[in-house]
Amino acid sequence: MVEEAVYSEDGQLLTGSFMDYALPRATDFPRFELHASVTPTPVNPFGAKGVGEAGTLGSTPCIVNAAVDALAQFGVKHVDLMLRPEKLWRIIHGGKA
Repeated sequence: MVEEAVYSEDGQLLTGSFMDYALPRATDFPRFELHASVTPTPVNPFGAKGVGEAGTLGSTPCIVNAAVDALAQFGVKHVDLMLRPEKLWRIIHGGKA
């Protein structure tokens, strides 16, 4: 939610190092447990299913909607990704985000 490649108006990459790029750290994550549920499919010899990142698709809009709800008191009705701390700070303090 905080990672973003930012470019200047003339196309220069402004987030070219980890000093500029908000890389999530272990302390940024909540505690969670992992579990595996194995249910092979009978339609191919390997029993494999293609899922990709389908399980993560709902989380991003959910978090953005929560941010918009939290910022509603500031007149916010929409926030574009990414949800960098600086962007949210500017919104709260009446600056352009």
